[in-house]
Amino acid sequence: MPPPSLDRFLHERATFATGITRLAGVDEAGRGPLAGPVAAAAVILPRAWVEHGMPADWAALNDSKQLSEGRREEFYGLITGHPEIEFGIALVDSRVIDALNILQATHQVMNDALRQLRPRPEHALVDGTLVKSLLVPQTPLVKGDSLSYSIAAASVLAKVARDRLMIKADELWPEYGFAQHKGYPTPEHLAALAKHGPCPIHRRSFAPLRKPEPELFPK
Repeated sequence: MPPPSLDRFLHERATFATGITRLAGVDEAGRGPLAGPVAAAAVILPRAWVEHGMPADWAALNDSKQLSEGRREEFYGLITGHPEIEFGIALVDSRVIDALNILQATHQVMNDALRQLRPRPEHALVDGTLVKSLLVPQTPLVKGDSLSYSIAAASVLAKVARDRLMIKADELWPEYGFAQHKGYPTPEHLAALAKHGPCPIHRRSFAPLRKPEPELFPK
């Protein structure tokens, strides 16, 4: 949980002070795994929360990596079930990742999530560095999912949506252990790859799955 003194609506209030009225937090999940989709979410929290403070039972909302699986699921239900919260969740599969590269696929899925918000936000707080192709003006925040409640909410939605798909993938390809590692390159996952080879959701453009380039001038 973040320190009590940390103002996690600081960037939201600063943005509203410029005259903007629709502000979304944006984050992604799943850039690093060897298998499965990359996900992103965009979330607009109630402005009253920004101005008057987070409800007490929401104060523990944080970067999804800092929450237990149970807490992530709890917050996912709270966020998606709240009548005053707007959100969009998008995923692109491994075929798109291989076709575009992971950076471009991540930027695409962020825009896909933003497109679900209507009317479109005027501005976005984005976790990480500048996304040049983002549909709306942005404020990039390194480690933003621990600095902004809006980004933290997007972090939770993206992470849970992706994890649920990987748990379903485990039912189709149980030999890889997707339910445990969610596609990340753990020793167990690498051992399963060495034994079974890739399955349809593995990212063929990622090492160690990527085929070596042929030598132009073989010896």
